[in-house]
Amino acid sequence: MAEIIQEEKGKKGGKRKAKKHGTRIDMTPMVDLMCLLITFFMLTTAFSKAKVMVITMPDKEDTKDKDKDKPQIAAFRTLNIILSEGDKVYYYIGMADPKKPPLPMLIKTNFSKDGIRKILLDKNRDLFTKIAEYRDKRVTGKIVVSDTTLDNEIKRMKKDDKKGPIVLIKADDKAKYKDIVNIIDEMAICNIASYAIVDINSVEKDMLKNAPK
Repeated sequence: MAEIIQEEKGKKGGKRKAKKHGTRIDMTPMVDLMCLLITFFMLTTAFSKAKVMVITMPDKEDTKDKDKDKPQIAAFRTLNIILSEGDKVYYYIGMADPKKPPLPMLIKTNFSKDGIRKILLDKNRDLFTKIAEYRDKRVTGKIVVSDTTLDNEIKRMKKDDKKGPIVLIKADDKAKYKDIVNIIDEMAICNIASYAIVDINSVEKDMLKNAPK
């Protein structure tokens, strides 16, 4: 333990004597600080949620089900979105079948609110409005349901939807990963019920070559 040596004057003409005092460190402020820090970290850890994106992947194909008929996608509901370099977004409606000319024309857009989001909302307006109205009723107190009930009801609405678009998301070799993340965010914002990430085919690659830059 450290010591403080203090010189003390004696009587006039006498010798000075050194007086020793033992030091004592008050740990009370340190304990208070530690309690505050522990409380802070406990609260921030509890309130912060990991930012994750949930993607439901298809089940592995069973060899027994290979011969089963695969579901057919209605051409008028099919919206193809193609991502390319430079944050470019293209889309076309229907199927690009070289056996059934003419091929659809790629339309260029972007990730702005007046871009691909506006297109998705226009095609998914019925379902989007229905979900928004249900959420508003919960916020205003017209209906009282738990978060789980809310999620289940929205899932049911999406499952029963027969008018909304079926979105096929495709990206060429020059597209960036963040473009995939951005387009999936748009699916969630616009309440798209059915969408999938699929490979771009050779016909669509040729269409990209002639697409507007």
